[in-house]
Amino acid sequence: MTKTMPKFLPWLAAGALTLGAALAHAADTIKVGVLHSLSGTMAISETTLKDTVLMLVDEQNKKGGLLGKKLEAVVVDPASNWPLFAEKARELLQKEKVAVVFGCWTSVSRKSVLPVFEELNGILFYPVQYEGEESSKNVFYTGAAPNQQAIPAVDYLMKDLGVKRWVLAGTDYVYPRTTNKILEAYLKAKGVKDEDIMINYTPFGHSDWQSIVANIKKFGSAGKKTAVVSTINGDANVPFYKELGNQGVSAKDIPVVAFSVGEEELSGIDTKPLVGHLAAWNYFMSIKSKANDAFIKDWHAFIKNPKRVTNDPMEAHYIGFNMWVKAVEKAKTTAPDKVIDAMIGIEFPNLTGGVAKMLPNHHLTKPVFIGEIQADGQFDVVWKTKDLVPGDAWSDFLPGSKDIIADWADPKIKCGNYNTVTKTCSGQNYK
Repeated sequence: MTKTMPKFLPWLAAGALTLGAALAHAADTIKVGVLHSLSGTMAISETTLKDTVLMLVDEQNKKGGLLGKKLEAVVVDPASNWPLFAEKARELLQKEKVAVVFGCWTSVSRKSVLPVFEELNGILFYPVQYEGEESSKNVFYTGAAPNQQAIPAVDYLMKDLGVKRWVLAGTDYVYPRTTNKILEAYLKAKGVKDEDIMINYTPFGHSDWQSIVANIKKFGSAGKKTAVVSTINGDANVPFYKELGNQGVSAKDIPVVAFSVGEEELSGIDTKPLVGHLAAWNYFMSIKSKANDAFIKDWHAFIKNPKRVTNDPMEAHYIGFNMWVKAVEKAKTTAPDKVIDAMIGIEFPNLTGGVAKMLPNHHLTKPVFIGEIQADGQFDVVWKTKDLVPGDAWSDFLPGSKDIIADWADPKIKCGNYNTVTKTCSGQNYK
């Protein structure tokens, strides 16, 4: 026994060194999770967001990292598979021990991971416009709530373009259905009749738009100004807009205002037949500001392609990431509860000339822009709000929501679903 033991000593020593190096590496880095689809129907939109987070991590490391440590991006691919989002979120939080996650696009993917983040007390930054009706302690909603996109877009169509008939066209999942429920209630409150509202849903990846576009044309031929409010998501937008062009549906006749089509989606299609159609966002690449010019320059340098575009969810990740950095520096730790508390009130300049602020309901203040599609795939801003709009987690136009607020700062509330009439909190809270 004594003769053979020395043979094991080098192996044991090497193992100890390897383990020690791994532990030292883990101790010297802060892991940042990236939870975006790199394949499947949503890859057209989400791949760019993965690259955006990698750029932000790289830039932060060039500044010296965070709390004296380097940031390390951990990328997973949930592949546009909604249950797989939950599995990958659990992997990031439990196995990889990430300090924060930037991810999801569709609301169904966010709903899939939400129980995981609440169970494991993780932090998710969600960068895309959504339907509202939610506020979690563990999620920061850096995209638009309905009052920061959908409602202003309808107001613009109604007041500036004189629209009287409405086509609410969406992909068949929670975001379009809830958003359209809010919009339908809003339109009816404005005096729009049932017969002047047409609602249509299609599955993810839908490709045969011929009969649907024909129905839209027929609906718009009643002698009243008609518009399409589109919550169509992912790669289904490509054949939808192509069919609009094929059937000669011009923006002059029936304008389409989209909530999920930005520069990235337009970069894959011929935009000439779409000139004049609209999108509502909180950022456009075409907006001139020093911050935006610098961001675009940095993006092109990082991605090594001067033709790559920027878009609204990229800006949301840019704001969210930098707010997280400021919160960690303020809390002097990456411990979730301390960072979550530190996030409230954090401010950071947006890319369009204003300053975003994190509100107690975990939503941001944002400007709202309506952009008109140009032949080069960019947007010309035709309307904008005068001031920044605070994100409202709960709609004022749904009976079950108008009395609900979210407030994670007030020690008497600390709830995302607080009824101001009954003075009770339903759902998650952490008093």
